[in-house]
Amino acid sequence: MQRVMIVGAGPSGTAILRMLHESQLFIVAYVVDINVNAVGMVYAKKLSIPTATDWTSVDLESIDIIIEATGHEQVFQEIRQAGRGNFLLIPSKFANLLSELFQEKELRIEKLEKQSYKHDLIFNTTNDGMIVIDKHGYIILFNRSAERMTEKVRNDVIGKHIHEVIQNSRLPKILQTNRTEINKEQVLENGLKIITTRIPLLDEQNEVIGAFAVFKDITEAVDLAEQITDLKEVQTLLEAIILSSNDAISVVDEEGRGLIINPAYTRITGLSREEIIGKPATADIYEGDSVHMRVLQTRRPVRGVNMRLGPKRKEVIVNVAPIIVDGRLKGSVGVVHDVTEIQQLTAELSRARQIIRTLEAKYTFADIIGKSEEMNLPIEQAKLCAKTPATVLLRGESGTGKELFAHAIHNASDRKYNKFVRVNCAAISESLLESELFGYDDGAFTGAKRGGKKGFFEEANNGSIFLDEIGELKTHMQVKLLRVLQENEIVRVGGTTPIPINVRVIAATNINLEKAISDGSFREDLYFRMNRMPIHISPLRNRKEDIKELAIHLIQKINQEYGRTIEDISVGAIERLKQYHWPGNVRELENILGRTIIFMKLNETIIEEHHIPDFIESYEKAIPLKNEHIQSESQSLSEQMDRYEHQLIKQALMKNSGNKTNTAKMLGVSVRNLYYKMEKHGLENIDAQ
Repeated sequence: MQRVMIVGAGPSGTAILRMLHESQLFIVAYVVDINVNAVGMVYAKKLSIPTATDWTSVDLESIDIIIEATGHEQVFQEIRQAGRGNFLLIPSKFANLLSELFQEKELRIEKLEKQSYKHDLIFNTTNDGMIVIDKHGYIILFNRSAERMTEKVRNDVIGKHIHEVIQNSRLPKILQTNRTEINKEQVLENGLKIITTRIPLLDEQNEVIGAFAVFKDITEAVDLAEQITDLKEVQTLLEAIILSSNDAISVVDEEGRGLIINPAYTRITGLSREEIIGKPATADIYEGDSVHMRVLQTRRPVRGVNMRLGPKRKEVIVNVAPIIVDGRLKGSVGVVHDVTEIQQLTAELSRARQIIRTLEAKYTFADIIGKSEEMNLPIEQAKLCAKTPATVLLRGESGTGKELFAHAIHNASDRKYNKFVRVNCAAISESLLESELFGYDDGAFTGAKRGGKKGFFEEANNGSIFLDEIGELKTHMQVKLLRVLQENEIVRVGGTTPIPINVRVIAATNINLEKAISDGSFREDLYFRMNRMPIHISPLRNRKEDIKELAIHLIQKINQEYGRTIEDISVGAIERLKQYHWPGNVRELENILGRTIIFMKLNETIIEEHHIPDFIESYEKAIPLKNEHIQSESQSLSEQMDRYEHQLIKQALMKNSGNKTNTAKMLGVSVRNLYYKMEKHGLENIDAQ
């Protein structure tokens, strides 16, 4: 093992001492500091590690590595000259880096421990059994319900191969096939019958890192369906059992008329006994075919059918078995399993993963989707900006992802461990905006909080503040913001004492600031102060080659939100999406995909061209440019864009009979922004004509 001497026992040296002491590859031979009471010196003595106040008193021939953690260049050079290559000398800059990495590791371990505790609460409070294995088939999670159903003790099975605990488990098969198995029947070694869903766990590269199973006990309901010989006895014997079941149970006679339902059935479907008992088996179905009737026709059980039941349109999985007495069919019994719990658990896991990998800013550059040239340029610019303390101005249309860029810039900067405060300048009333941004002192106005209140800028001190829709600020607020940017200080409302702040400002706007300057609504001095590092984010219509990648990402997100299992989108559907000009940009694309998935059938897993709503075609027809030629050699690009925007807004207003709210939704802009654009183009008095 390498013998190490640490010169400097301050915070950095102490952190390195703790790290090396935990390692099996190094021996800390000496800790040296001129201050015998330094933290590292005291800690070294507790560990029985030799200490010294002068490094020259140590026999350097017995030392393999010296870490200089004092930060003094003179000390480094003296040790370097004394060594003459006989040992490895690590400078203080690298030592500080090691110290920071060690401290960061401890913080992450602490956060992971907290998240692990939350996960245990989630896993152990569910009534469903849950087992998770790693990619080698060894058990890493085994909840209390799994203990109860398998009659195994969690502490005894953790770390064992799944086949040592459950011999007929198919989880290793899931690792090989990477395919989900939904609602499969299985019999455990203790005779318990369960219905189980097995799902592969994938990392961000879509590689299998494990698998987990979620299962319920269905022994009682299935046994009754297979063994009871008289329907009257079935009604008597089943009633006490099925009333306490969390899953819905229904029984029909040989003609398919309802005989028995339990309270869970009413709770899940929203249908009362009067609406089911004596009625045909199709009475409860909102979407799908009657499984009871299929079983009565085939005399064979049917498992794992996805359906929607009742006025609540509840998404369920149905298992139905025939009731046969002395070879004669007497009816069938069905178990309806509500999949909401699994969907909620999946959502909880997704949120937990997000919390683990983020601080206050949610997104990084890895979350920005797009490989087109129009997207690569702003991403590279933003990465360069993140390394500087300069103010950043994000420019682009609504829905292009300006806030996503702001999060990523903060997380890529040296301020990422401090606060990231988001402020929508258009969402806060003008009367409150100043006090919200800069805070106020005690007694500043009627109703002011005693002792005053910090503003957003003070909250963001040493971090970043994101000012969205900066172009909506009134002139007097622009003056105050300019002072903050120039002087790095704020004055609270009602106060007189300047408060120094160290805040990185990231601003965003979707309006034409140059036009606003000419109109007198935006100050030129503030524009030049904020426009030092402008980043223009291209609208979706200019980077349609990114639509495929964006669509795949958004489908995965919508799957988690809606509990769907859409796997892909066809080439034809992508081509149809590319034909649209996307005035609402990525936000509108997410809206269209969400609408598409909502109206798809439960058994459909690929978005085809015919699934895309007719909204796209109707929108295109609603806003044609009648006999208008956009290009003109005599007009500048800005003039042509203004002309095109004028036509779009005018025809959208006419289409919506002058209704501003509907027009704003149709164009994918805020109502406030629509009023601004109407005033800009002289369309305030337009009617439906």
